[in-house]
Amino acid sequence: MKRTAFFISDGTGITAETLGQSLLAQFENIQFTKLLRPYVDTVEKARDMVQQINAAAEKDAERPIIFDTVVNNDIRQELAKSSGYMIDIFSTFLAPLEHELGDGSSYSVGKTHSIQHNTHYKDRIDAVHYAMDNDDGARTHHYTQADIILVGVSRCGKTPSCLYLALQYGIRAANYPLTEDDMESLQLPKALKENKAKLFGLTIDAERLAGIRNERRPNSRYSSFAQCEFEVREVENLFRKENIPYINSTHFSVEEISAKILMQMGIERRLK
Repeated sequence: MKRTAFFISDGTGITAETLGQSLLAQFENIQFTKLLRPYVDTVEKARDMVQQINAAAEKDAERPIIFDTVVNNDIRQELAKSSGYMIDIFSTFLAPLEHELGDGSSYSVGKTHSIQHNTHYKDRIDAVHYAMDNDDGARTHHYTQADIILVGVSRCGKTPSCLYLALQYGIRAANYPLTEDDMESLQLPKALKENKAKLFGLTIDAERLAGIRNERRPNSRYSSFAQCEFEVREVENLFRKENIPYINSTHFSVEEISAKILMQMGIERRLK
């Protein structure tokens, strides 16, 4: 079965898409065509959206699913004229929350993701810059500023995890690739020893690692299964020897990896 899903907002659409994607992921037997439509902030744009929704309904012979976080009531009423099935995220949750809190919502557009009045925006950008500047062991003398330092073999997911931690949580995350010399000696480099409490290890199945490396350097020693198996085995031995907490990233998304890291390390997000 195929269905079309629209994520519609008068802002960036990030909230509508995030919640919508989470809900749709529970329906594994249905193939969804997912369409993000941000900044639908006028009635005229809403009328255009109605045409798109109705066209999708005619093509699929099924009602499109609409996740919206539109604040303006006139725009919402216009969207309601479509043949789609609407899930109004704000009205679903805001009304009972207003009742519980005894206060009215501001019903303002783009509150979550705007720069204005967002004191955490600079923290987020600073964290991203830190992750980029301290990628791949580039600047070990800045590790005193790190909230966490990810360690592991090359291509096990350290860089994307650091960037996600920075962008989503405002965490200052550095990463350091352990080399063959580190593995053979089963010793942490000096820069890591001095910041051992901040270390968290990532490992990966050797077969998966070989596949990833082969895309970068095909038919090389670096991407051979034997080399990957050796590196993974020795790094895990080093993690156990030094009592460094670690997880296997093979079957987890970057979102899951990041959440597990924060939970195991007891780190609180900076962006609240």
